[in-house]
Amino acid sequence: MKISLLRRASRPDTSQPAAIARKRLTMAEVMMLPAVTDLVSAGKALGMGRTRSYELAQAGTFPCPVLRIGRTYQVPTAGLLTVLGMPLPSTRSTGGGK
Repeated sequence: MKISLLRRASRPDTSQPAAIARKRLTMAEVMMLPAVTDLVSAGKALGMGRTRSYELAQAGTFPCPVLRIGRTYQVPTAGLLTVLGMPLPSTRSTGGGK
């Protein structure tokens, strides 16, 4: 007689609320974003998921300015930093100018 042991598929951890389990951008990650970032990354920085980000962008109520470029949504990082209350990165002159 042959006995096989079947492993149950692992279940997702439901002990944490969805807001905590969702990957959010850290302050350091936000500061490293390029001048313009995608809508999903901006949404993560604000603690929201992909679907909610697109819903707000389509309704024109995303918390910071959104640019519609072709079929994509782009978010200027300066506006995102302002909404988050973070300082804008300083621009440094490379010298040589008068």
